[in-house]
Amino acid sequence: MALVPVETLGTRYDVRIETGLIGRAGSMIRATLGDRRLFVIADETVWGHYQSRLAAGLQGSDWVALPCPLDEPRKRMATVERLCSDMHAEGADRSSAVVAFGGGVAGDVAGFVAASYMRGIDFVQIPTTLLAQVDASVGGKTGVNLASGKNLVGAFHQPRLVLVDPETLASLPDREYFAGVQEVVKHGIIRSPDLFAFMESCARAVRARTGDAVEKMISDSVRIKAAVVRADERESGLRRILNFGHTLGHALEAETGYSTLLHGEAVGFGMIAAARLSELRGRLASDDRARIEAVVLSYATFAGLQGLDAAHIAARIAGDKKSIGGKARFVLADAIGRVSEELDPPAEHVIAATEYALATCGALESAAV
Repeated sequence: MALVPVETLGTRYDVRIETGLIGRAGSMIRATLGDRRLFVIADETVWGHYQSRLAAGLQGSDWVALPCPLDEPRKRMATVERLCSDMHAEGADRSSAVVAFGGGVAGDVAGFVAASYMRGIDFVQIPTTLLAQVDASVGGKTGVNLASGKNLVGAFHQPRLVLVDPETLASLPDREYFAGVQEVVKHGIIRSPDLFAFMESCARAVRARTGDAVEKMISDSVRIKAAVVRADERESGLRRILNFGHTLGHALEAETGYSTLLHGEAVGFGMIAAARLSELRGRLASDDRARIEAVVLSYATFAGLQGLDAAHIAARIAGDKKSIGGKARFVLADAIGRVSEELDPPAEHVIAATEYALATCGALESAAV
């Protein structure tokens, strides 16, 4: 078992990474929380795959399953209200705990339910997608989207425990898997030249989902995320480096109505745009920009980018939660393994970088067709 502790000013919890953990979830949760009534908020697709395995793992616990469709279009306040109402109808009180079971959306929504219900109850993350395992399940960010922007309503609410079972990746569709790989690439770009080099040189093992490659991606990413969260829980400084590729990625998701791209795919697009913007701003060498672009594209699964307007995408940045007074805040690359912020880069550079990413990713999409 790999065990990565996550420490913040107010709490400490463990991320446990081991094949087969779902089958022992109940005993691990009891060891952390004691005997609690558990409310399992599960993505219904994931529930269909793993219901019997989690049920066996929770044997001996008092638990209620609340499976429902959990995707970006349903990552809204209406879903949170419905789940809170369902929990209340089932007798949930302040001693109850939420178990988030599924991908990143399940974790965001269930975490926000836990942060909100009766002004906050404990929760546990059991992430089942690569994106959630390497990124979304760690750090305590929870929330939902508005029509005008992504994650604009939410709360910081740290889990009490994160159980990562790599076995769940075996049933993950290729598109979902590679969307998660983009977040691993991001971690390499912002903090670890060694992880980036691994993603660059070991693409065959990553694509084949070999055990060693998957374990490295998850454990290295969680350690990077844990170190950043330890230094800056509330995203007041260092933690913002985790947003590399997210400013234009979120804008692209909003422009396409959260229904065309997976989050990791949008981040891949955003990283190509951010690397090009970094080059245009004189911060990133052309060779490093080309390496970043090549690695992102080697795992890319873009769709639905034809006909989009770069200026329209860039205009959505003003509504992003990272903006200040309508001025866009970008995380840009200075080198592979090192990034920093720039507030309000010239609009012409942002639009040019967006146009570049649309052309680059669109060409890949056309070639795949």
